[in-house]
Amino acid sequence: MSRRRILPTLLLSWCTATAFAAEQPASSERHEPVAELGMTDAIVLGVVEGVTEYLPVSSTGHLIIANEFLGLESERPLTDKAGQPLWYKKPSEKHPEGIPLTVKLAADTYSVVIQFGAIAAVAILYWGQILSMLRGLIGRDVAGRRLLINLIVAFIPAGALSYLAHDWIAARLFSVEAVIVAQVAGAGLMLWVEARRRRQANSQTESTVEELTPKQALGIGTWQCLALWPGTSRSMTTIVGGYFAGFAPRKAAEFSFLLGFVTLSAASLYKGYKSGAAMIQVFGWGNIVLGCVVATLVAALSVRFLVNWLTRHGLGAFAYYRLALATVLGILLATGWLQ
Repeated sequence: MSRRRILPTLLLSWCTATAFAAEQPASSERHEPVAELGMTDAIVLGVVEGVTEYLPVSSTGHLIIANEFLGLESERPLTDKAGQPLWYKKPSEKHPEGIPLTVKLAADTYSVVIQFGAIAAVAILYWGQILSMLRGLIGRDVAGRRLLINLIVAFIPAGALSYLAHDWIAARLFSVEAVIVAQVAGAGLMLWVEARRRRQANSQTESTVEELTPKQALGIGTWQCLALWPGTSRSMTTIVGGYFAGFAPRKAAEFSFLLGFVTLSAASLYKGYKSGAAMIQVFGWGNIVLGCVVATLVAALSVRFLVNWLTRHGLGAFAYYRLALATVLGILLATGWLQ
């Protein structure tokens, strides 16, 4: 195996090992899973994550919907074999009633942790740029250093807001209703921005990633804040931000992928640190890893598809898909098929 293939493979292995080693319970006692994440469930979630993470349709929104259909949204408190309650946070002065362990809590955590699969796909496909940034970190690649600085600048707005509002978002926005609103709003934004880009196509000079300034990177990062609302799509908001920075669709998508590598890594590690042990206690770890591997393979195909599609057709088709999905979900909610 060539060095070009070995390094991404090692990175994938490191990401997976770090995520799941950090998520084990602190005690030496090992618990049997108290609920089952079946192999079929893991494969379905891996495919959904892989297909939707980099397409501008919202992976989190689709995973919330998938969890509903797979029956992973139960908020019934879980108990051990002796019938004793299992706690995510035991009763304390801060949480007098405690926070019980539930399947929904584990599933919501997995909806973030499974992003490791999408991270690995970008690491493999864009290893050249990542290696350039690593060289830039030690002063051996000026372009790589500039790209790294711009990605860090672009990450800061959403990273800071996510840290400050994480609990509020998790408690209020992880619902099908919130996803419907975000899908419709995102579709309208995409149609407007795509029409604007086409009108200006002949009069505007296209920028490259190498020409991006920190101020423009900050602008893209500010757009990314909108993606904290599940159903909006991190990919969509950063591609839109790339359009405003003067990128052609292909370059906007590629910067979005690289920014996603940084953002998703931070989000997955943070969520794994906060709730990973609870997720493992509920689901075990075997099929969790399977879902991440499936997500890696499918995400790699989705990235290639998106780059080629945007180059030829732009964002319009994805906007119409979002409107169709919102309509279907609205009907399912109105008729009682979804709760």
